[in-house]
Amino acid sequence: MKKKIRDLFLLGLLCLGITQLLLAQDVTVKGKVTDEKGEMIPGASVTVKGSQQGTLTDAEGVYSIDVAGNATLVFSFLGYLKEEVPVSNRSKIDVSLKTDTKALEEVVVVGYGTQRKVETTGSIASVKAADLVQTPVANIAQGLQARVAGVQINQNSGSPGGNISVRIRGTNSINGSSEPLYVIDGIQVSNGGGITDVSPLSTINPNDIESVEVLKDASASAIYGARAANGVILITTKRGKNGATRVTYDGYYGSQKVNKTLDVLNASQFAQLENEVFKNNYYPDPASLGEGINWQKLIFRKAPIQNHQLSINGGSEKTQLAISLNYFDQDGTLIGSQFQRYSYRLNLDHRISKNVKIGTSILGSYSIANGIQTGGTNIGDGGAVLSSVLGAAIGAPPMLQPYRPDGSIFPFGEQAGGQYREVVNPLNFSAVLNKRSIKRTLANIYGEVSLFKGLTYRASFNLDQKGELFDGYSPRSIVNKSDLNDNSGSGTKANSNYLALLHESILTYSTTFAKNHSFKATAVFGTQLEQGNSNTMSATGFPNDATKNEAMQLALTRTISSGRSSQRLDSYMARVNYGFKDKFFIDVTARADGSSKFGANHKYGVFPAVSAAYRIIEESFMKDISWLSDFKVRGSYGITGNAGGIDPYQSLATVASGNSYMINHTYVTGIEPTGIANPDLRWERSKQANIGIDISLLNNRISVIADVYHKKTDDLLYVKTLPLSSGYGAITGNFAALQNKGLELAVNARILDGKLKWDVSANTTINRNKVLGLDGGVTTERFMTTYTVLKVGQPLGMFKTYVFDGVNQTGETILPGYDGRIGGHKVKDITGDGQITAADQVLVGNPNPKFIYGFSTNLSYAGFDLAAFISGSQGNDIYNASRLSFENPLGQRNLLAGVADRWSPTNPSNQYVSGFQGGRLPITNYVVENGSYLRCKNLTLGYTVPKFKGLQGIRLYVSANNLFTITKYSGYDPEVNTYAGSNTVIGVDNFVYPQSKSFLGGIQVTF
Repeated sequence: MKKKIRDLFLLGLLCLGITQLLLAQDVTVKGKVTDEKGEMIPGASVTVKGSQQGTLTDAEGVYSIDVAGNATLVFSFLGYLKEEVPVSNRSKIDVSLKTDTKALEEVVVVGYGTQRKVETTGSIASVKAADLVQTPVANIAQGLQARVAGVQINQNSGSPGGNISVRIRGTNSINGSSEPLYVIDGIQVSNGGGITDVSPLSTINPNDIESVEVLKDASASAIYGARAANGVILITTKRGKNGATRVTYDGYYGSQKVNKTLDVLNASQFAQLENEVFKNNYYPDPASLGEGINWQKLIFRKAPIQNHQLSINGGSEKTQLAISLNYFDQDGTLIGSQFQRYSYRLNLDHRISKNVKIGTSILGSYSIANGIQTGGTNIGDGGAVLSSVLGAAIGAPPMLQPYRPDGSIFPFGEQAGGQYREVVNPLNFSAVLNKRSIKRTLANIYGEVSLFKGLTYRASFNLDQKGELFDGYSPRSIVNKSDLNDNSGSGTKANSNYLALLHESILTYSTTFAKNHSFKATAVFGTQLEQGNSNTMSATGFPNDATKNEAMQLALTRTISSGRSSQRLDSYMARVNYGFKDKFFIDVTARADGSSKFGANHKYGVFPAVSAAYRIIEESFMKDISWLSDFKVRGSYGITGNAGGIDPYQSLATVASGNSYMINHTYVTGIEPTGIANPDLRWERSKQANIGIDISLLNNRISVIADVYHKKTDDLLYVKTLPLSSGYGAITGNFAALQNKGLELAVNARILDGKLKWDVSANTTINRNKVLGLDGGVTTERFMTTYTVLKVGQPLGMFKTYVFDGVNQTGETILPGYDGRIGGHKVKDITGDGQITAADQVLVGNPNPKFIYGFSTNLSYAGFDLAAFISGSQGNDIYNASRLSFENPLGQRNLLAGVADRWSPTNPSNQYVSGFQGGRLPITNYVVENGSYLRCKNLTLGYTVPKFKGLQGIRLYVSANNLFTITKYSGYDPEVNTYAGSNTVIGVDNFVYPQSKSFLGGIQVTF
């Protein structure tokens, strides 16, 4: 009996072995891959599970592959769910892949809620968190640059933590703000400030961001009413998720250096020029002086940059938690500049019961910015070398010395017999204390109750609190000894505090009925209080530099000032969303805002919007077009407001401290009227129409989004001149109008989706703006600077000057009307009347680009990933004002190298003028340059280490940022604007802090 059992067992093993042997033998499997409608799918991937073996279907959807009889085939294609099929020794296997419906279910954040992406009717662009931090940025807006069509972002200053200008669909104001509204986890934050200010967005850690949505048209942004004319950027931070707790460390370290320096005259060339200008022989042997000091090498440096973040994320079905700690440190490439940020984030969500949920979001930061003065507004005179470290470095005589023998900074007035008192040692700027310390907290607490099926009430309480301390001190040690007096040594301490409290009650009802109809209604009430206060103490005449500005009482002269402001905004909003069969969608929005800032006759404004979308792809006649995955047409019209340009109390009659008067032998400070009441003062209004299409091709492998828009902004804030008989110089009112219209195009493509993955994205924006009215029709043109003009019928910021016509040569006639000379610049007589007058000034340049663009590509294979990102601007002009100062050989300061080829009787240059003491260059288009550029913003190579026990993932990477820039512009950086934040003076370069090139290495570890 036992033998029979043994024989049967051995026979079974033999049969099993034979079966396995037969199954292990290679078989040729053929078949077809189709979709749910039976259409063939060319290019579908057919791979053997657990191996590198695979093939693709041909144009007819047919495949053939040799595999082991016991293998498992994996069928996949973009836009479809994967299918695994055991071969089981079969020779024919046909597969029908099911559509991946995730694309239809993708959710985007909109104002006061979310929507499926397929349901959106407005113009909304989304940016992934990974794209935001692909480059090492201190500011959220930097990560958005060139990634969203219709959004123009300029890095006004390359200083660490420096200011950034963001324009969504063009500049929308003249005197008001054109910056968009930022909403961070429901907390509303505004950006602004000048060229040397620290951007408010730099206090927020970009690594904490989960997603960014840009609301561009009126239907998407009207829900924010009086603050939405410039567009809205919604920022959602990372929240906790169900599952095991994950701990992630993300850090990088690198080095930065300036992209270029400018060529200047060396010591020999400078000495020769000095002899010519002053017609003396102060330098008897210029050639013996050689190259001299390269001052740019002394002010520029290689600077480190580092970032470290520790994140904890996890939770249960009831409670989810996300915590992060971050340290960011960036030294500037200009000596004396640095930005540091310490920040934390806490996001907590807890479900008390099935119907009740509570949570909080807290972002806190402490940032320290040490600045250095760049970007002055003086041109053509000595002020150009006194107001900027870059101007001082270009103008510094190359034979002077930077340091005394004891290592202290050597003032120029103490060298060369005091001959160069009009220029300053560039190192002086690094000795000046210019420090801003900012503490900021953004906090949100919410409670959410499900009242009954489909109806939800959410109450949120938001806080934005900021405290800023400015420390400034200019030491006595950098003053020439002969110039020391009772005012030497100056210090400043300024404290400012800002508090915004916002409560919002949100009621949302969502339902579906009759199977094919969806309905959603949202109602919001919000009330916001903003308060600010500041106090400033300034002093001059310190006995020494020992205490800097920490002992203001030691100074001989002290002044103080203080201020306080308060404003309130009450809002009521309603929105209705209707959808039919995922084919037709209609959204209607209306918001009413009441602000204490507005005039008595216009306390409330109403901002309505309507939009609709039609997904043509859902029509039956489109079903046979297999290459078309989605086709949606959108249209919208709405009105939004801009209250950001109105400061508190501008609608009221105001007074301020004035002159001091002697009354009864005592000085008394008088109070004088400063502002006339305007009860009709109100927000700026933008009326915007938008038509767009969303197209997806080849099973969502390629997507195209295109929008055409027209936006007219009425009631623009404008300062109108009043007759002197009124007792006031001007009044602020809604007197002007502006128009923007343009085209946006964005394309995304997944070219390869197998083991080798490759995707590309590109976008371009064409925007045209035009001034429609100024001063209520009284005037049609107004000079904002000596070379920039506002003109009805023209774009903002146009350059208007005389026309450069070469250099006056020997024997030529000097036309009357300007200070011309032989060997000096001449200007063209446009009118032909034989003299130079204001009528000869014409428009000579446009700082607005013809189009802007961005391109990115990502490759990944076997753990390696390669990413590149390019941005650019085309067709814009730059007014290189610094050349008016440093191609003008007036003596006592160094110049750009081209001046070595200056005019002389034996060298009749037609570009560079001859040396002339105290001379000036006329304001002409001589310095208007092509500002177009293409910049490689980022190139990153990474490798993800295969997972092993105890670690979920490790990625190592190296990155190059601002790797190269292709441009014809002669200055430091074509991405520039001295008048940062201005809507009317743009595209001007007067030695702004240039952007830097950086190389870094990083690691990302998840436990």
